[in-house]
Amino acid sequence: MINLISDTVTKPTPAMLEAMMQAVVGDDVFGEDPTVNALEAKAAALFGKEAAIYCPSGTMTNQIAIKVHTQPLDEVICDQHSHIYHYEVGGMPFIRGWLSSFSRAIRAGCPPLRLPPRSNPPTTGCLKAR
Repeated sequence: MINLISDTVTKPTPAMLEAMMQAVVGDDVFGEDPTVNALEAKAAALFGKEAAIYCPSGTMTNQIAIKVHTQPLDEVICDQHSHIYHYEVGGMPFIRGWLSSFSRAIRAGCPPLRLPPRSNPPTTGCLKAR
């Protein structure tokens, strides 16, 4: 069984390690890694999109997702128990200048109109807590 709860929990099996050792690799920054290119093409086709991007960690993926939905100095409101608030909150102001706060009212996503009143209303919608 493969545990995908975290990018650091699952340890590669001997077969996985062998596949890694035998893989044809290249520099994905220049589009020269056939494995990454194939994975991105497969993901794009699967979701009916023009292109896809491979992100090697959940943290990278979360930071990209937040960047797509915000502007500098926006506020990202997270559930008090959310992973991104507890483990990744330092990346938000460092990378892009976002502010973050938590709310006890958010649990597994919520409509923006149900957020508690705030002195500084958010400029973006509610992100689903994970």
